[in-house]
Formats: sequence, structure tokens, C-alpha cells
Amino acid sequence: FRGYCSRRLRRLRKTLNFKMGNRHKFTGKKVTEEILSDNRYLLLILMDAERAWSYAMQLKQEANTEPRKRFHLLSRLRKAVKHAEELERLCESNRVDAKTKLEAQAYMAYLTGMLRFEHQEWKAAMEAFNKCKTIYEKLANAFTEEQAVLYNQRVEEISPNIRYCAYNIGDQSAMNELMQMRLRSGGTEGLLAEKLEALITQTRAKQAATMSEVEWRGRTVPVKIDKVRIFLLGLADNEAAIAQAENEETKERLFESLLSECRDAIQAVREELKPDQKQREHSLENDSGKVSNIQYLHSYLTYIKLSTAIRRNESMAKSLQKALLQQQRSDEDGKRSPRPQDLIRLYDIILQNLVELTQLPGLEEDKNFQKEIGLKTLVYKAYRCFFIAQSYVLVKKWSEALVLYERVLKYAREVQSGAGAHRNSLKELPDVQDLITQVNAEKYSLQAAAILDANDPHETESPSQVKDGKPLSERFETFCLDPSLVSKQVSLVHFPPGFQPIPCKPLFFDLALNHVAFPPLEDKVEQKAKSGLTGYIKGIFGFKS
Repeated sequence: FRGYCSRRLRRLRKTLNFKMGNRHKFTGKKVTEEILSDNRYLLLILMDAERAWSYAMQLKQEANTEPRKRFHLLSRLRKAVKHAEELERLCESNRVDAKTKLEAQAYMAYLTGMLRFEHQEWKAAMEAFNKCKTIYEKLANAFTEEQAVLYNQRVEEISPNIRYCAYNIGDQSAMNELMQMRLRSGGTEGLLAEKLEALITQTRAKQAATMSEVEWRGRTVPVKIDKVRIFLLGLADNEAAIAQAENEETKERLFESLLSECRDAIQAVREELKPDQKQREHSLENDSGKVSNIQYLHSYLTYIKLSTAIRRNESMAKSLQKALLQQQRSDEDGKRSPRPQDLIRLYDIILQNLVELTQLPGLEEDKNFQKEIGLKTLVYKAYRCFFIAQSYVLVKKWSEALVLYERVLKYAREVQSGAGAHRNSLKELPDVQDLITQVNAEKYSLQAAAILDANDPHETESPSQVKDGKPLSERFETFCLDPSLVSKQVSLVHFPPGFQPIPCKPLFFDLALNHVAFPPLEDKVEQKAKSGLTGYIKGIFGFKS
């Protein structure tokens, strides 16, 4: 927005020929009453103020990590107020109508209130905001309904700031009104957002000074960590705010805020657990397996986190179920419609959280707790099976869906038979009796759809139109309409051809030769002549024996 204001200023100055010197020298010029022949001269002052205000809001976000930028923030707000004063002074001219004069006064009062708000001058800020609110209310009553909507919107934006200033002045009732405004609007914006959260934390910190212990499942545990005290004190308020949330978006935001605070508290407890590791092991030996107080407090906070996550996922599942039901009644085009698979994923996460609950240290021997978690697991398993069956119905797998519907009824009957003394803990869960009624109706619908599907001739394809992916050389005996035969990518044979086994050249090994006893042949072979000197001489002269 700051960049837009700068570009708009450049265009206005160029159009009005209102130049501030040239490239080499700056010559300041001011808008005066004498040159108010065009209303765009007022826009020059307004864009200057808006540019300074937008820069201040940018610095407001950056000041969270760089505190020194707060001084620059205050400087830009003062600059915006200065431009607003100039705009209000120019609007006092006779050339300006009454509506513009009132809007300029309201704009001036609003920016003044923002500056005083940042300086924590609560009384002056509240007076400026009240003046601005009064002007906008009068303008809303004086014009048409279309214009009144804009003025009333500005009044709603200013009201939380007024109540915050009133609280800081000393009006204690303003705190409840701020909480209700925060709840109705789904969260405040701008300068008030962080200040309101800090105020809530500060109020809880004052109350935390008197909190020393907490009781859970018959065991009292001392709470010595301030961050945990603040979280436990605000737990009831956060749960009440979630219950009173008017829409799913606000409820989701509150769930996320509660989970974030719970994670911070658990982290603080973990830091206390690390140096106390040896002491906890010693206490486990002396107390016959009983966990230490700090470990039990960690289990309690983990229980709160997992229970909140289960409630959040259950809330999301309910909204998805409503969207799925509306989709069945009226098919809508455009955005992605919900599917049963989305609900299956949510119930998988819920079941995983329940498994983690059963493994919390200090609760392994609590039979009532384990029984309660077991019943809750059966309830969510039943709903998970139901939506798995719904997903099978969509792809016309009737037998699988029917088996899953029977599994849903089995889980539901186990819950009804095992509830007994745990009915109070199951009140917040979805009613399994409604699920049984719905499953019985779905079973009849499924059986009818299966019969109709079996008798539908359009569902079976003609063999002459079936393509099995084989090349033409392998289906000479079967007639098949294959349009690819007349295309450039015709499938005639497998190429390159596959390898085929062929016989190898035989190799012969004579293994019996070493074990054969040959017959004697001395009688058939001529005896050799005796060797020696006589035989050598005879050989030289050619004599033979």
C-alpha cells in the first residue's frame, strides 16, 4: 500500500504539473486555498498522510524483532498527523462541501488517536477516538444505506480501541467487552491486536500469583511454573470462548491459539524435568512406581493438548460432514468438494491421539481412565469405518462396503453395552444411536444400488471394444476395434523382441576313464630290443636282431 501511495502521488503531481523543483534542485511547494481549483490537490495531502501511516504499520510489524524501529514508527505517525492537520485546514475553505469537511475532521481525529495510543496516553487517545466515532455515526445517519455501511464499518473498527483505552484508564467492565469483541470479530487487527493479547496475559499473570496447585483425577499437584499457572487460569476462558464461537473460522483460530499456549506450557515443564531426571528416578523407586509431581503435571498438560486436538479435529469433521451432506443434495461446480477420504484422515489422527492418551505416565493403572479411552476409541473407529464404507460405495464396491457397515454396527453395539457408568464422559462424543440408524438406512440403499448395478446393461462393455494392450500379432484370433491401428503409433509386435531360451552346445566329460582296468596286451605287442652298448653299435651299422 505504501508503494501504491508513492506511485499515486507521482501520477497526481505529473497530471497537475505540481513539481517539486527539477532533477538538480528541490523546491518545496505547498497546497494552498488559492489553488484548490481541482479536488485532486486534496488528494496530494491525503496520499502523503496515507503513505506515512502505511509506513508506520510496516514498521509496527518489523518492530517485533527490531525494537529500535519503534522510534521510526512514532516519527512516521507524527508525520501522518501533520499531513492530516494540513488536510483539515484546507477543507475549511468555502470551496469544500460539508461532507468532506466532516470526513477530514474524522480522519484527523483517527490518526491523532493512533499516535496517542502508541504513546500510551489513554485519555487523549480515547477522546480522539470518540470524536472520530461520533462523526462517523452522524455521517452514517445522514446518507443512504450503501454509504452508511462504510461508515458503520469504521465505527466497528474504532470501538475496540476505545474500550482498550477505557480499561487502561480504570474501567474494569471494558475487559469483558473487549473479549466479546475479539470473539465476535474472529480476532482484532492492527495496533490493538498485540496489545489486547498482552493485556489478557497480564491480567492472568496477576491472578496466577494466588494459584498454587491443581487437582486432576483425584491427585493434587503443586504448580510452581508461572507460565503453566497463566495457561491453566486461562483454560476455562478459552474453552468458553470456543463454545460461544459463532463460526467455524473463529473456532479454528481459537483452537490453534489454545494449542499454541499449551505447547508453550509443556515446553516449560520439560525444561524443569531435565535437571530433575535423577531425582525422578529415585522417587520412582521409593514410591513403588508412582510418578513425581512434575511428571504428573506434564501428563496433565499433555492430556489437555491431546484432548483439545481431538475436539478440534472432531469440529472439523462435523463441518466436513455438513459440507458432504449439502454436496449430496445439490452438486456444486467450482471449488473442490469434500470427500469421505478427508474424514477418514481426521479420524485416523483422532485415533492416534487416543493411543497417546493411554500411554501417559501415571495413568497406566487408572482402570476407569483406560476404560473411558477404550470406549471413545470404539466410537471413533465406528465413524472411521462408516466413512471408509462410504468411499467404497462411491467406487461401487458393494460387498466391501456392506462388510464395513456390519463392522460399524459391531463397534456401536460394543459402545452401548460397555458404556454403563461412563455415559457422562461420552456425552460430548457423537451419538452412536444416530450412527446405527444411518447405517441401517445405508445398508438398504446399498443393496438396492447393487441390484440395479447388476441389471444395468450399460455398465458392461462389449468384448469387441475391449483393449487389453496386446500387440496385433498376439490377437489374430480375437476381433477388437483398435483405433491405434491406423495411427502413427500402431502396436503390431513387441519391439525389441524379448529373449527366448535356446539349447546350449553340449560339453562331454569322460568321468569313467580313471576307473577302467584295461586288459593286458603283452602277448600281442612285439618285445623291445635290449638296450646297451651292443645294441647301440648294431644300430649304427644297420644290423638288426
